Amino acid sequence: MITVISGTNRPQSNTAKVAGLAVEGLHQAGEEAEILDLTELPIELFEGASYGEKPAAFAPFQEAILATHGILTVIPEYNGACPGIMKYFIDMLRFPDSLYEKPVGFIGLSAGPWGAVRAVEQIEMVFQYRHAHLFGRRVFIPHVGTAIGEDGQFVDPAMKQRFAEALEKFVDFCGRLKD
Repeated sequence: MITVISGTNRPQSNTAKVAGLAVEGLHQAGEEAEILDLTELPIELFEGASYGEKPAAFAPFQEAILATHGILTVIPEYNGACPGIMKYFIDMLRFPDSLYEKPVGFIGLSAGPWGAVRAVEQIEMVFQYRHAHLFGRRVFIPHVGTAIGEDGQFVDPAMKQRFAEALEKFVDFCGRLKD
C-alpha cells in the first residue's frame, strides 16, 4: 500500500486532482494506493495543546503513515514554498518512527513555469531529517491550470508518460526497500 498525500488543505485544489491521478497511476502499476487528504485534518489539531497530546481524530492519519509501505507527496508551490499545512502535518507525526526509513516520492505542481521545484526541495529536507528514503525521480508539473484537461487527465502526452514512468519506478523503489 502506498499513501498519496495531497499536500494542501485548499478545497477542490489542483493538488487533489493530481493526487487522484497518482492513485489511478499506481493502481495501473499494480499497487494498492489511497489518498491522505490534508483537507480532512481535524480542526482540533490546530490547538496548541496538540503538540503534547494529539486529538483522537488525528489517529487515522497517524496510523495510515505507520502502516504504509511508501509515501508519495503531491506538493503545490505557494509563495515560493511548500504549504505550511504539509510541514505542520509532518510535525504532528510521531517521531522518529512515523517516517523512519519509509520510501518517499515527490510530485510538485505550480501555476508558474517551474513546477514547484523550491517547494519540493524544501519538503525533501524535512523528510530527510526524519530519516525517510528519498526517491530521486521527481515529477514537476508547471502551469498546472492548463496541464490537466477538462477530462481530468494530462493534456500533454509526454507529461502523462513521464508521470506514469515515475509512478512505476516508485512502486519498484518501494518494493526494493521493503525486501
